[in-house]
Amino acid sequence: MKPARFDYYDPTTLAEALSLLAQFGDTAKPLAGGQSLVPMMNMRLARPAQLIDLNRLGELNYLKVEQGELRIGAMTRQRALERSKIVADGWPLLQEAMRYVGHVQIRNRGTVGGSLVHAYPSAELPVVMTALEATLMLRSEKGERVVRSEEFFVDVMTTVLQPGELLVEVRVPQADPSAGASFQEVSRRHGDFALMGVAAIITPDAEGNVAGARLVFTGTIPARSREAEALLIGKPPHRDRFGEAARVAAMALDPESDVHASAQYRKEVAAVLGRRALEQAANRSFLKTGH
Repeated sequence: MKPARFDYYDPTTLAEALSLLAQFGDTAKPLAGGQSLVPMMNMRLARPAQLIDLNRLGELNYLKVEQGELRIGAMTRQRALERSKIVADGWPLLQEAMRYVGHVQIRNRGTVGGSLVHAYPSAELPVVMTALEATLMLRSEKGERVVRSEEFFVDVMTTVLQPGELLVEVRVPQADPSAGASFQEVSRRHGDFALMGVAAIITPDAEGNVAGARLVFTGTIPARSREAEALLIGKPPHRDRFGEAARVAAMALDPESDVHASAQYRKEVAAVLGRRALEQAANRSFLKTGH
């Protein structure tokens, strides 16, 4: 199929792109990597009257560390995260999760900002950014605002972005050097959409107990289980305790059934993956501290 007719614009500066978005409002769509938007346009699930191509905005393509944060321009390709030594050394959870995103060809073209804004339920980046407590910088001609990742996602493929607004940067705080992290996912085949995915982070204390825990699952929006995390804080790491926390988290999930898997299957898989992720994160964490 072919997309419906649209007007095409290719701004060369962020200011020009924001001006076009302000001019056209909700009839316009920004084009980043195009790995999701273009197929949707071809199937006529999306029919923007104006397409604003962001690929000439070099100012949004960067990966750097400032003030202890990893700062990622919205047009940075996913493959750049996967191959970055900076990311591998300081934010290994990001690099680990990138290997599950589609195939190399997809990651070569897909952007960090595009994946977050698309907010697909099985996407890896929204889950990881929520686990890492990232903040997202949104900009329009009216100004800039900062939104926590946990507040950015509203519903299936829906975010807090307003017409005329653009995600320009993601800021990921530096994790505790002693923390361990893990990303686990199940799909029918490598590169397929995830049936369930989970990110876990465990931080130890000096006595060998769990000082901090984060557990986030894929779903309608990234689902962080603070109840499950609370079960682990202040206690020694133990397989049974991780299993119980994962079961508590899975019971609270409300996944959908579709042609790929039932809601019940997804909840059962979530419990298994949650335990595995917590165990691996803890092993990596306590290996660093010698406990």
